[in-house]
Amino acid sequence: MQADTAPDLTPGEAENEVLRLTEKAIEMAKTAIAREGGGAAGLRIGVVDGGCSGMSYHMAVEPAPRADDAVLEFGGVKVFINPDSRPYLLGVTLDYVTGLHGAGFKFQNPNASRTCGCGSSFAT
Repeated sequence: MQADTAPDLTPGEAENEVLRLTEKAIEMAKTAIAREGGGAAGLRIGVVDGGCSGMSYHMAVEPAPRADDAVLEFGGVKVFINPDSRPYLLGVTLDYVTGLHGAGFKFQNPNASRTCGCGSSFAT
C-alpha cells in the first residue's frame, strides 16, 4: 500500500465517517451474505495495490472479522475493514447501481485524484 499518500484520519473520527453504504448497497450486501449460507458473518471491504490507476477496491463475504479489523454496521450488515485500507476509505460511499452495462457495487470516492474507466481502481 502507498500509506504515504493516504488521507490522515482525525482523532475521534466517527466510525460512520469512514465509509457509507446506500440503502441499495445494504440490501444487496444482505443478499450476497445470505447466499453464502450460515458461515458468512459480514462483508470485507478493502483497498489493494493494482488496477490501471494504482489501487483497487476489494470486496468479499467473510465468516468473521480479523483481530485488527474495524467492524462497522449498516442496517444489520457488518463490514470488516483492515487498518491499512481504512484511510483510503475515508468518506467513501458504496452504492449498488444497475444500468445498460449490468449491475454491481460502485465506490464513490471523494479523495480519488483519478479513476479508471470501469471505476474499480483509483489513485489519491
